[in-house]
Amino acid sequence: MGQTGLLDNRWDDAYAATLDEPGKLLYRSNLLGADKRITNYGGGNTSAKVLETDPLTGEKVRVMWVKGSGGDVGTIKLDGFATLYLDKLEALKSIYKGVEDEDRMVGFLPHCTFNLNPRAASIDTPLHGFVPFDHVDHMHPDAIIAIAASKNSKELTQQIFGADIGWLPWRRPGFQLGLDLEAFVKANPTAKGVVLESHGLFTWDNDAKACYELTLEIINKAITWFAKETEGKTIFGGAIAKSLSVEERRAIAARLMPEIRGHIGRDERKLGHFDDQEAVLEFVNSKDLKPLGALGTSCPDHFLRTKIRPLILDLDTANPDVDALLAGLDQALADYRADYVRYYEACKHDNSPKIRDPNPVIFLIPGVGLLSFAKDKATARIAGEFYVNAINVMRGASTVSEYQGLPEQEAFDIEYWLLEEAKLQRMPKPKSLAGRVAFITGGAGGIGRATAERLANEGACVVLADIDEAALEVTKGDFEKRFSADAVRSVKLDVTKEDTVLSAFTQASVEFGGVDILVSNAGIASSAPVEETTLAMWNKNIDILATGYFLVSREAFRLFRRQNIGGNVVFVASKNGLASSPNASAYCTAKAAEIHLARCLALEGADAGIRVNTVNPDAVLRGSKIWNGEWREQRAASSKIEVTDLEEHYRKRSMLKLNVLPEDIAEAIYFLTSDASAKSTGNIINVDAGNAQSFTR
Repeated sequence: MGQTGLLDNRWDDAYAATLDEPGKLLYRSNLLGADKRITNYGGGNTSAKVLETDPLTGEKVRVMWVKGSGGDVGTIKLDGFATLYLDKLEALKSIYKGVEDEDRMVGFLPHCTFNLNPRAASIDTPLHGFVPFDHVDHMHPDAIIAIAASKNSKELTQQIFGADIGWLPWRRPGFQLGLDLEAFVKANPTAKGVVLESHGLFTWDNDAKACYELTLEIINKAITWFAKETEGKTIFGGAIAKSLSVEERRAIAARLMPEIRGHIGRDERKLGHFDDQEAVLEFVNSKDLKPLGALGTSCPDHFLRTKIRPLILDLDTANPDVDALLAGLDQALADYRADYVRYYEACKHDNSPKIRDPNPVIFLIPGVGLLSFAKDKATARIAGEFYVNAINVMRGASTVSEYQGLPEQEAFDIEYWLLEEAKLQRMPKPKSLAGRVAFITGGAGGIGRATAERLANEGACVVLADIDEAALEVTKGDFEKRFSADAVRSVKLDVTKEDTVLSAFTQASVEFGGVDILVSNAGIASSAPVEETTLAMWNKNIDILATGYFLVSREAFRLFRRQNIGGNVVFVASKNGLASSPNASAYCTAKAAEIHLARCLALEGADAGIRVNTVNPDAVLRGSKIWNGEWREQRAASSKIEVTDLEEHYRKRSMLKLNVLPEDIAEAIYFLTSDASAKSTGNIINVDAGNAQSFTR
């Protein structure tokens, strides 16, 4: 069943004793949601019925706390739970007219809200409310869904659990399923839970800890049963392909992902995720890959994230011809889209929402693994995780029985459910750089870090590239806390070494699917009269500031052209690239080379929608690595002032009498990377607080 071993009981009595009933519900929820074998991200829900003081009457009333719409039990906080008067929820039964009334009933849930709680109640609320127990868990464990998705799931449920766990046939979640659960409990008062066909598990108890332990007990019983029943059996019909090496898999993923991203991301940018864990490789290498993949997923949570079925790309692992695979990509995608349109047209209703993006979310490649794509990295990663859950389900069900996907009409009715559409319409508008990946050299320094922060705040994923490993680690850790681990990657990079530049862009492609923005910012500075400028000093400036900018730009251009969805390059040059400065010939010449290289690249990239622009800072001392040490001392000596007076000296020297900060440069870079400057290329923005010598015209 994918991840092996039994679930551990992680309940801490001492800690739980400090909690009230809502607190115990939160504790239980977080424990359950922390293990993907119990439920997937955003899947399942939990509830507790507790006595609360009515804010209007001051009397004690029964209130149900239940996971709110769109929440995740693993990461939920108390404010993620909806709260409803139980008597008002019960009263809704009197106005229910039958299954055709399901959607209308959802509109009445807000009328049951306790204490003006703004958290919207989910469609699963009646499933919890009508079960006459104080604590209810609804989970999507792979081991249980493997039973629920088997052809003889009712018989398997009875065989494994006896009378403890019942079985109910497939029904879309909603008011009627809540009534079905209530009827089951009344008819089976000693039952501890129920398996829902093609869906998941419900368990209940009148104590929070007992409910948690019951959920673990039932899942562990299923895991143990599957381990025994599948031991020694051929899985997925056996292997007909073999896994390539880790290096080969990553290299192929790095080639495929930008191409796929370009093909499916023209209307809405997509980010990618690569997964080659053992469970994935076992499936993609198997004889049953195509027949099982074609059946589609079973659990509603699965195909809402992954679409009903994946796109399988043929690769001969004995002779992996990636060029041939790429040559057939257009046709493979066209066939998938045509089949998705067929599915939509065959299943749509008069009031169905318009067809959504017909491109696949999940790509499966023998010998290589799984690629998933979505509008942001987290969603792409989670979609991949959901399909791994689906693989685990298919593994169990097809080994002990016959796996059944959800019928297309049932799948469509959930995917295009009007209530689901309303939820999508309520989602906030994407940020300006959502779906974009920014590769930032010198990313752990003052300007680089400020730029990464500015772009991440606008929804971009960032690749921090820097030669300083210690600073890189600190910056990455900070960004993970502030923007999430999905939004940031780091790579040690010496921009003067061709092989490390190639490797860094390969890493970016595997981690995110490609790159949209290059901010070339790696820096160095030196100061000496020309007669004291050594060849080593001259070469170091040229190597980093000219050759380094050439190498990262060349690789970015190659990637941009493969993606074929445009691209954006911003050079961080210097006022000194336009205005000469004494005792800095190596630095000024290299910065001038940067500016001219940017102009050349703007000419070359325009036909592919690749924009190249330059930002010229001046005297950005705060947070800057190049201003720590000799450069600061040399510039102070050149101006015949004390080192401590340098910042004030530059402020007074500027026309606007202002200091220039890293955030000021980051703002200019953001403008040039955003659609606000979509018609600008080959331009220079001076951010120097005014310097007549560096006027561009």
